[in-house]
Amino acid sequence: MPTFLRGRGRPPASVAGPVPARPAARLPRLLPLAVVLAAVGATPVHAGPSDALHVYAGLGYFHDDNLFRLPDDAPGYDNQRGDSARTGEFGLFFDKTYSRQKVFLQAKRSKVKFDHFKQLDYDGKDYLGRLNWEIGNHLSGSVGASYTQMLAPYTDLRSRERNLRVQKREFFDGAWRLHPSWQLRAGATRDKYTYELSAQRINDRIEDAYEAGVDYLPKSGSSVGLQARHIKGDYLNNRVINGIALNENYTQDELKAKVDWHVTQISSVQVLAGYAKRKHEGQGSARDTSGFNGRVTVNSQPRVKLHLNAAAWREFTPVESNIVTYALSRGASAGATWDATAKIRVDAAVTRERRSFESRLVLSAADLSDTISRTTLNATWSPRPTIQVSTGLAHESRTGSILGSGSYKANTLSLNANAQF
Repeated sequence: MPTFLRGRGRPPASVAGPVPARPAARLPRLLPLAVVLAAVGATPVHAGPSDALHVYAGLGYFHDDNLFRLPDDAPGYDNQRGDSARTGEFGLFFDKTYSRQKVFLQAKRSKVKFDHFKQLDYDGKDYLGRLNWEIGNHLSGSVGASYTQMLAPYTDLRSRERNLRVQKREFFDGAWRLHPSWQLRAGATRDKYTYELSAQRINDRIEDAYEAGVDYLPKSGSSVGLQARHIKGDYLNNRVINGIALNENYTQDELKAKVDWHVTQISSVQVLAGYAKRKHEGQGSARDTSGFNGRVTVNSQPRVKLHLNAAAWREFTPVESNIVTYALSRGASAGATWDATAKIRVDAAVTRERRSFESRLVLSAADLSDTISRTTLNATWSPRPTIQVSTGLAHESRTGSILGSGSYKANTLSLNANAQF
């Protein structure tokens, strides 16, 4: 099932938004969607969930009352802060296992058209190819590549222009089961990010990551291990602030414990945490930092129809702004999934994250941090296994930050429908 935030016909994270002030006036725009849903529901579905090749199609609508993440007291562009958009999506995916080799291919295209800010209209692209491989009884892994084109967030950018972001990824990983209770593993990933907006091309970059680790695998199904990781980031264009050209290239080295603990039959804990050191090529050691870095995730199913999850993290995260490139993010989240009936699912989630931005000598601001809170509620109806209709509400707010537009609030209402053939 597609999501707007991944560029499959959905709005970017920064375009997570609103509850419309006058929903009744917007109902006529939803009639074409309702007609298509009725037609899809009456159409026989020839390809079942177990078939290898599937055709996918979807329609969507969303309204965001603060599309560009403007401060609460700002009038907006053209005296308008929010906007609505309609989305259409079409794609193919192939999923088949040959002996013990599993092949997955996906190709999706989408169109997003806005009602007022038509300069933001764009075509989304999402391609993925992955092979999960096994050789004998001891070697396994995956190899693949992906391409994603989507509208980049406006959270840390003050602009009304379209800013498409393209991410290209290549990856490989493998594991060697050298003993029933021990395995060695290694992997490599390359991510390349490019931006359409000229002011954002200072964030064009290539990130290469290499990791290796060892795991102990007891019969309980849990695992505990150690992982080393090296990341090298190369920014393709120089960033100039107050006439000073900055070299943003960096390296990051990590040594972390990796734990997957099956506490009981209904609960589990995943931990990837340890020490990380980040060094920059420019400005000597003024911007270098190190310390604890990691994430803890807890999953539980206290009832057959109820799934709970929670997470906490302290990590270095990229920032897409004109001033800084990364932040130290401390956050926590909690979520729940309730299977209300055999055909209706309800999802809710709350996230709160504080970002402390890298210090720069060229900035005089005392507080280089912000706090972002998000709350989402979604309901999905599946009249058939291959048809889904969903609606969602989201609220996002930020306090602090010298980046982008500073403090803001935003609300979003969305409606989506998709079918698989």
